[in-house]
Amino acid sequence: MELVRIYECLCDSTRLRLLALLGSGPLCVCHLQEILGEPQVKVSKHLAYLKERGLVEASREGNWMVYSLPAKPPRELAANLACLQDCAAEEPVFRRDAVALGKVRARLAKADALPCSARPL
Repeated sequence: MELVRIYECLCDSTRLRLLALLGSGPLCVCHLQEILGEPQVKVSKHLAYLKERGLVEASREGNWMVYSLPAKPPRELAANLACLQDCAAEEPVFRRDAVALGKVRARLAKADALPCSARPL
């Protein structure tokens, strides 16, 4: 059943994009929303779905939620995430996300006051 649960989560393009982004490290919901260009409510809904199924973890930093991949992901998830990272470079949407992520991280590295308390790792 573990494998079925994981594949149910992976059958949505927004959730795949979120997992690919979180593969680079923890991110605040506001930054994920900015990168994806989707409404915050949609991003939060997908993150809640992934969290309920154990594919992401969340921690509160002040008023903001920061999401990350599990420290010890299930073997099936780890294998699929590795495949996703390998394939992401070939897909235009994942390449755009990576460019947007780089811009967000660069802006955060330069900023004295961040729009939220989430700091890049």
